[in-house]
Amino acid sequence: MESKEIECKSILVASKLPDADFVVNPYTGCVFGCAYCYASFMGRFVNEPIDNWGKYLYVKKNAVEVFLRDLSTMSQEKRLSSTILMSSVTDPYQGAEKKYRLTRGILEILVRENYPGMVSILTKSPLVLRDVDLLKQLTRVEVGMTVTTTDDKTSRFLEVQAPLASRRLQTLRELNKEGIKTYAFVGPLLPHFRYRDDLLDDLFRALFEAGVRELFVEHMNLKGYIRRRLVEVLADDMPSAVTSYSDAAGKEHRSALESMVGALIEKYGFRLRLGKVLAHGVNS
Repeated sequence: MESKEIECKSILVASKLPDADFVVNPYTGCVFGCAYCYASFMGRFVNEPIDNWGKYLYVKKNAVEVFLRDLSTMSQEKRLSSTILMSSVTDPYQGAEKKYRLTRGILEILVRENYPGMVSILTKSPLVLRDVDLLKQLTRVEVGMTVTTTDDKTSRFLEVQAPLASRRLQTLRELNKEGIKTYAFVGPLLPHFRYRDDLLDDLFRALFEAGVRELFVEHMNLKGYIRRRLVEVLADDMPSAVTSYSDAAGKEHRSALESMVGALIEKYGFRLRLGKVLAHGVNS
């Protein structure tokens, strides 16, 4: 798939997320093409239909220069107290990063500027290991890895082009070995875990063994456009799963999963970030 180069007017953007003050998205779109991804709404900003998610990538070729300009307007006091998240609606380490090195360029600026606030990275890619040299030079840094299952077959089915779950777990192990703080983003909670608590236990145990001690956990976002996409994906290959995924937005389903998560948090001694399982509203 060919990527398209564009220019951005700003890159360091104020965030509405509860755990980040600013977000940086060097790309628009994501070639990993995960079926459950809510970020497919970003297509509206580049005139791509929502059904094209995973089939386009726009590279903000001037992202590094614009980031330096944006950061220069931030006071030292603001820098000290502000968390920067890379990234919220794309993956900062998808394949194009090997060529364009935008994420690395932004990290280089943060190192050069001795940025004192937290730099938080969220990815599904082992490419983040390339930048361990820079991560070690940051004052405060953490790397989150999205891991939704320990089963590579399930991973490949729902996370079409993303690195396999086993590679993500290995990446977490290597980051922890390098002394870099990590967390896992267990999001979305796959609906079938409600009926297979052993599989959810497998996931939490694997994260613990990889050295993870902090988690974000989030219910599946089942807004209309995501639900339609999932039903289409599941209908041919996993028709028996359609009902469980359709029912996953219900209060009973979410309560059952939250009870399971709570028990496993206690079992493995994890810290649950934000103190709760996150949930999106459900709209058509």
